[in-house]
Amino acid sequence: MLGKHFGWDIHYESADDNPYLADFYEDMTRWSFNLQIYFLNSRYQQIVNILNGDKTVIQDRTIYEDAYIFAPNLYEMGLMSKRDYTNYFSLFKTMSAQIQAPDLMIYIKAGIPTLVNHIQSRGRDYEGSMSLDYLKRLNQKYEKWVGNYRDGKLLIIDADKLDFKDNPEDLGQIVHSVSSELHGLF
Repeated sequence: MLGKHFGWDIHYESADDNPYLADFYEDMTRWSFNLQIYFLNSRYQQIVNILNGDKTVIQDRTIYEDAYIFAPNLYEMGLMSKRDYTNYFSLFKTMSAQIQAPDLMIYIKAGIPTLVNHIQSRGRDYEGSMSLDYLKRLNQKYEKWVGNYRDGKLLIIDADKLDFKDNPEDLGQIVHSVSSELHGLF
């Protein structure tokens, strides 16, 4: 919606063509490292293309989320070995040293009931086996990461209070906030 409003190119997470995602939700321990490496590579390639291009882009996920939320969560849950996690994070550090943070990080904050509703409305079969514990852990990691984010501008949108998908006034409020963060108040 923001991409359409501002005329930005939109880069979505590659979920449909991800060769590991369905397998991961069936056997997280076996496929966690492969999945995280796939996402890391995919997001890094996306960032390199963005930096080499001349268009303004909005992404629905960042390279930072994988490294600070998803991979540590898998490791802490015992679903990724220490060896794989250490290797993954070392590769992330090498890659992230070659890129710059986004001009504006937008965090869509949501409670578990809102997240569950969004997941159900997407209707992705492989997400149906996601446990509430897994979702809660991810949400806690997001909150911690956002609370410590210092790499650039950050805008937090509360999806429990703003229905930007179905309420044009809420979307207008978000558009105004994004514009203010990027261009100042005047």
